[in-house]
Amino acid sequence: MAQQERFDWWAAQPTRRTAARQTAKVRPVAEACPEAEVRPVAVAHPAGATHPVEAPGPVDAAQVYRSVQGSEAFREIRRGYRGFVFPATAVFLGWYLLYLGAQAAAPALMRRPVAGPLNLAWLLALGQFASTFLLTWLYARNARTKRDRAALDLRWDTQDQLR
Repeated sequence: MAQQERFDWWAAQPTRRTAARQTAKVRPVAEACPEAEVRPVAVAHPAGATHPVEAPGPVDAAQVYRSVQGSEAFREIRRGYRGFVFPATAVFLGWYLLYLGAQAAAPALMRRPVAGPLNLAWLLALGQFASTFLLTWLYARNARTKRDRAALDLRWDTQDQLR
């Protein structure tokens, strides 16, 4: 019975992004799958080289992740995340607590009719739902435009280091 080959998801279907990020160095992954048969791998030749490039030794994943966590790019992504999430959370909680406080402190004001059977309490409660959806949309837009691309680039760089 023939031994099954392991499927390498990273090398299976190169996309434009992965094709652009391929380097001349190939790192062995025997430490990740010790039971796998170690086979020679094709190593890319740098332009003008007359001999193959040797694959470097094993990479310590914990060290790679610690170096990424200490990098300026990672700090910038976290700074962008905190710069949006903390103020948005404070505004939303303040808005919610204001609504609850108004319900408790000024029930007569909250019962004031606004339009037909719709009173101020109902209007502000529906505003809570609207602000939730608005905040979700703002978060997704902020992440997409300011952090996702940088985080994806950092992820690809990390994966390249781990190969």
